Amino acid sequence: MRSANVYCNHELAGVLTKEDDGIYTFRYTEDYYVNPSAPAISLTLPKTQQEYKSDILFPFFSSLLAEGVNRKLQCRRLKIDERDDFSLLLATAGSNTIGAVTVRPIQS
Repeated sequence: MRSANVYCNHELAGVLTKEDDGIYTFRYTEDYYVNPSAPAISLTLPKTQQEYKSDILFPFFSSLLAEGVNRKLQCRRLKIDERDDFSLLLATAGSNTIGAVTVRPIQS
């Protein structure tokens, strides 16, 4: 299992996890979830429920990844399999992302 903290405007919003069986989970933190002034991190992950599960990386997080030649270059330089979206997300979405959301790995 690997996990990452998800920040929205530098505030911890939730935790994204990839289980050993390949299931992805995104869970808003309790403080963020109950805060009425804190926005949902995306339209596809509204604050209508606290936890979401998926067989694939949630499209919102996939949209934070580079595509095409840039993706190939990143993967080659970071020694990450081009099909491993989660590893690429953890390696590249910690800063300088488009928008307010950043993703940082949780060190075990």
